[in-house]
Amino acid sequence: MERILMIDDDRELCEMVREYLAPEGFELETVHSGETGLQRALAGEYALILLDVMLPRLNGFDLLRQLRANSNNTRVLLLTARGEDVDRIVGLEIGADDYLPKPFNPRELLARIRAILRRPAGAATAPQGEIAVGDVRLDPASRSAFRAGEALELTAVEFDLLEALLRSAGTIVKREQLAKNVLGRELSAFDRSIDMHVSKLRRKLGNMAGGQERIKTIRSVGYLYAQPVAHKPAAAERR
Repeated sequence: MERILMIDDDRELCEMVREYLAPEGFELETVHSGETGLQRALAGEYALILLDVMLPRLNGFDLLRQLRANSNNTRVLLLTARGEDVDRIVGLEIGADDYLPKPFNPRELLARIRAILRRPAGAATAPQGEIAVGDVRLDPASRSAFRAGEALELTAVEFDLLEALLRSAGTIVKREQLAKNVLGRELSAFDRSIDMHVSKLRRKLGNMAGGQERIKTIRSVGYLYAQPVAHKPAAAERR
């Protein structure tokens, strides 16, 4: 059974989730405070962490920041009680893989969990060859990425997103297609998950030599990873 850690101070909800996930092949471990949750997350090995934002003392955002600062890349599904987009945006910015607003349907929770876990398993069993576009190189077999020879620190979602964009470099990839391939789910109305992951990936990659933007936004459609512009020698050099 795959182990999941749920960090949430709502004990009744935790028990409900445990009962629902057990027949689906998941072993749920629960803790009810941020401080204990962080210790357990750093000490144990889990397929996924279900993390509530509104925790007493150490909230979900601070816990996630400390988790990532300790180079722990365990997948995190953020549980947000508020309806404000800012919570979801902040969560994705600091390293959550996806979010699910409360209250949620247990079936949707299960679908999100499976979607999050699906991509790494597929990448591990059937890696494709290396991809290189300009000074960016990506190796799916080792799930490592480099820019100008220097290693890039990417989350699992960012790696999958970069792979999808590099494989289609020079062509537009629709947001809906990215959501299916990277998040493993459909985009809902006003869902900015993919946009926030792209924004974070942009900052890590920086611009190409000469200031060319690597990932271009195609309004109302999707994104395009630009092919590097070939350097044209000056007239004197050609002679």
